[in-house]
Parts: sequence; C-alpha cells; structure tokens
Amino acid sequence: MLGTVSAAHAADMPDLPILRGSFTDGLSTSTVNWQGSYIGAQAGYGSSDENFNGSTSNMMAALLADTLIESSMGVSQWNLGLGKASQRTTGYGAFVGYNAQWDDVVMGLEVSWLHGKFGGMSSASERRVSATALADGNFHDVTATSTSSISISDIGTFRGRAAYAWGCFLPYMFAGLALGNADIVRTAYVQDRVSATQLGTYTPLAPLSSTDAQHNHLIYGYTAGLGVDVNLVGGLFMRAEYEYIRFTSQVDTSINTVRAGLGYKF
Repeated sequence: MLGTVSAAHAADMPDLPILRGSFTDGLSTSTVNWQGSYIGAQAGYGSSDENFNGSTSNMMAALLADTLIESSMGVSQWNLGLGKASQRTTGYGAFVGYNAQWDDVVMGLEVSWLHGKFGGMSSASERRVSATALADGNFHDVTATSTSSISISDIGTFRGRAAYAWGCFLPYMFAGLALGNADIVRTAYVQDRVSATQLGTYTPLAPLSSTDAQHNHLIYGYTAGLGVDVNLVGGLFMRAEYEYIRFTSQVDTSINTVRAGLGYKF
C-alpha cells in the first residue's frame, strides 16, 4: 500500500523543465534561452527600385561647358525623363549576431550579408531645333542622350535588434546602417547639327560624349525591418524576415526583400 501511494505521489509532482536546459518560472513553466552568440544562413527574394532623375545632369553640364548650344539652348537642363526602373531577383547570404536577455526582453546586435543582383538601367533622349539662328549665324538641331545604370552585388547591414521572447517565438524589429558594393555607369552623349536656314540641310558636327564608370564602388544608406525567430530544438532556430534598405548615392535606390533563414545559437 505504501509503495502504491508513493508512486501516485511521484506522478503528481510538477514538471521540472530545468532538466531540459530551459529557463524556469517556478517549477511548471519554461522559456527559451535566447542569450548568446549565433550564426546562420539565409535566402530571399526582393525588388530594387531606382530613381534615375537628375543622375546625369552634372555630367551633361560638364560636357557642354562653354559651348554655344549650352549657353543658348540650356541642353543640360532638359528633362530627359530618365525616370524610375524596377527589377526583381533572388539572393542568398548569412548572418551573425549576439543576444542579451532580461526576462522576456531580448536586445542584440547583428551583421547580415546578402548576395544578389539588385539594380536597373534607364536611358532617355531628347531632340530640339533652335527657333532662331545662334551667335554663329546657324540654326542648331541638337539631340541629347543620357544613360544611367546601377548593379548592386553585395549588401551588408549592421543592425540593432529589439525583441520579445514569447514561448519558442522571438518577434523582433531592427534598424541600422547599410553598405553596398555597386557598379555605377553613367553616360552623356550630344549630337549637334547645323544649317544656315531652319528648313535647310543640317550638317552633323563631331559628337560630344562622356562616360563615368565606377566599379566596386562603396555606397551607403540605412536599413529597417522586422521578423521572427522560431526555436526548433536546442540552439537550432529558423527565421522569417522583411527588410527595407535605402541607398542615396548617385542613384537613389530602394530595396525590399523577404527572407527565410536557419541559424544556430551557441
């Protein structure tokens, strides 16, 4: 009889989650320990949106400095309408960071890297004929063309994270600095033709052109986003995340990505 009572009493004792390596609240509940360093891999899909307006105006002004068509027709001020471009692509990368935990509040620092092919290109052309003869006594038929492109291959973000531990879930938000490795190519081209009369035959002059190519150029901006880490077993966790990145270099570029990742916390 005493043995039966002892067995029944042992079966009714509270669970001891500390034996499984979790934090305990009394003797009956547990929370995942998120404190420590971690590392992981990620893959994602995103879009890059570029605004090329004005990206070649300085080049055009430098190309046409002290020329008759610039002083009389203001070619560099023409609205060539380079406008905006958008491109979608996939990417892959890795992340590493450290969490500090106080009860259910988790704060951390993280470095994230993503490799892909983000960017776009835009080209525009405009043609005008002078309404009157210019200072050289000729009418001018001018065509101005500009092209601008950017290709971002690698993106690194340095983030501060704020999170809340909710069972095996760790929803978080972050913000920080973004750096990118980009190839930026801008061109300006002007073809001038002259005629003694407005309706006469126009003779082309030597074209003027300029190219500015920057390879492996460092661009910088900022990042913000949110996500959730989900503890699977032990230190293994998976991640879902949305990130917004803005670069404000020669070409104004915004990148939106959604990502999935798998990590391990030590």
